[in-house]
Amino acid sequence: MSGRVFGFDRLLKIFGRKTQTFDRYVDALPTHQNAIDAIPGWSTAFPEAFGVTAGIVPTYYDQRIFWAIDCFGALEGREVLELGPLEAGHTYMLENAGAHVDAVEANQLAFMRCLVAKEILGLRKARFWLGDFVKWLEQTDKSYDLIVASGVLYHQHDPLRLLELIAQRASAVFIWTHVVSEAMPVSDPRRSVMADVPEEHSFHGVTVRAYPRSYVKTQSNPAFCGGMRDDHRWLDKDDLIAALRALGFDDIRTNHDDPDHVYGPAISIFARRS
Repeated sequence: MSGRVFGFDRLLKIFGRKTQTFDRYVDALPTHQNAIDAIPGWSTAFPEAFGVTAGIVPTYYDQRIFWAIDCFGALEGREVLELGPLEAGHTYMLENAGAHVDAVEANQLAFMRCLVAKEILGLRKARFWLGDFVKWLEQTDKSYDLIVASGVLYHQHDPLRLLELIAQRASAVFIWTHVVSEAMPVSDPRRSVMADVPEEHSFHGVTVRAYPRSYVKTQSNPAFCGGMRDDHRWLDKDDLIAALRALGFDDIRTNHDDPDHVYGPAISIFARRS
């Protein structure tokens, strides 16, 4: 079997479970909770009505996604691409708003959690795909009404390439991301894992500052939900908005501007080409 495709024994090793045959069985009453407990690392919660316990973050009721939907308008029947669905909380919101969703997740454990969530939440208009969403954007012929990129841009080795691909595949995008801004000077302890001096990239006629950053070995945690390599870049906030304008997005709105976020300044951006 190809090293890029995981087998069941490999999954068991990833989950930290023994691989003896009889340890693969669950002899309890079948419940959704059993499926949740079979996969470690849950970060997000389920709506209380489902009566299950997973993580604690209520992504199924995220004000950032409500705002994105309000900016875009009616999603009924629209085609949405979700980058990095994590555990399908935002997917649930998008489907409830009427969208058909392609959700692309590269993290094997997160992908399996999405499939469990899909079953528990009864999602019917969302499909989950395991793999690199950059390659999806590079190779698909499909165009989307909206791309949702929440919590993924700042995990990219080449965030500007991702922005270019998004612009090629959709006329509207929602981004929630960490950024570097004046609210985060070099002396800020949140900068301790980040390069002091940024790279400067010429991008469609504008200069964009990008700051290399490390995960500092947090990727060993089963709940890790970052990028695929420990070499990612955060963009300067003003430069990010300038880059979106350079790509032709002329309707740009911002919200949830949080310079005091524990991990670094964060912001929601909705951008559309008119």
